[in-house]
Amino acid sequence: MKLLRRYLGRAIGAAVLFVLAGFLALFAFFDLINELDDVGQGSYRLQHALGFVLLGLPSRVYELMPVAALIGTVYALAQFAASSEFTAMRAAGFGRRHALSLVATSGLVFGVFTVFVGEVVAPQAERLAQRVRFTAQAPGNLTGAELRSGLWVKDTRRGQDDAVLRQRFVNIAQLNADTSLGGLQVYEFDAAFRLVSVLQAQRAVFTPPAGWQLHEVILTRFDEVAVAGEVAALRAQRESLATLDWTSELTPALLGVLAIVPDRMSVVALFQYVRHLRANQQRSDRYEIALWKKVVYPFVIVVMMMLALPFAYLQARAGGIGYKVFLGIMLGVAFHFMNGLFSHLGLLNTWSPWLAAMIPGGVALLLALGMLAWVDRSR
Repeated sequence: MKLLRRYLGRAIGAAVLFVLAGFLALFAFFDLINELDDVGQGSYRLQHALGFVLLGLPSRVYELMPVAALIGTVYALAQFAASSEFTAMRAAGFGRRHALSLVATSGLVFGVFTVFVGEVVAPQAERLAQRVRFTAQAPGNLTGAELRSGLWVKDTRRGQDDAVLRQRFVNIAQLNADTSLGGLQVYEFDAAFRLVSVLQAQRAVFTPPAGWQLHEVILTRFDEVAVAGEVAALRAQRESLATLDWTSELTPALLGVLAIVPDRMSVVALFQYVRHLRANQQRSDRYEIALWKKVVYPFVIVVMMMLALPFAYLQARAGGIGYKVFLGIMLGVAFHFMNGLFSHLGLLNTWSPWLAAMIPGGVALLLALGMLAWVDRSR
């Protein structure tokens, strides 16, 4: 039995990797065509476009693995069914329970590999790819002018008892490739939302563990003064400083999130950013859905390979290998679109993030179990 498991496992693994390589080549070609439109902007050349596409491949591996696992497993099992090898294995005692165990084990192996790529390799490669692209197109500016006024971020200063002391609204004109900031403006309000100070700095450099060193600073403070009896007025005091140490919850890692789409972030980065948004009373639904999708992703790969198992029980008269692979492709494409659809539906309808993330995988699991039950009844 162990020999049969190794034989089937090698065949399925080789087929999945072959399909994944084909998808990567196809998507890399499309990505390169898309990047050619930007070649010539600034100092962005063909070598930069090629580097950007290659650095994006780990993210593509993470995105395409469930579909590749489904199609590759369908292809391998359909071949065994067409040559009657799978029938011979079943006659030798390789039952459905053994097949499910083999498929689940293979899925877990690919799941662990995908988690490693998605959590370790892809985020670093994605950040480097964005740095290569934006540094070449617009040297020194990584924000890509998402807003004409720059990038706006909310920050909060808290006391030792976690009480809110100050609310800040931070405007960043440039997020540089070396993690420094350019054109920083900070509008600080007290707990009653009265303007306390306005800070402007030409440049900000992060100094761990949780501080920034500001350069060429103009600081304007607004203090209440009593005039004409009990009437209060504001007095503005302005000073210019060469440098200033500024403490904030914002870090380059949090700000770097804004240059990367949530689906290509690591679980740790998503968790930290969701916590930051919640602490500042901002909506975090989009990032919470992405976080839950990351959590259930390895199990989705197992489900996709389970969904391919019924194709092994269909003999050649039920359709050739090409027909079965086509059905597998259709199922994979349907799952891919359903995964994105329920993410958007969850945002629009304010569903619980875990529910929006788990519905596609749950539907695929029910479909796999239903197909296996149908195959059993039709035998």
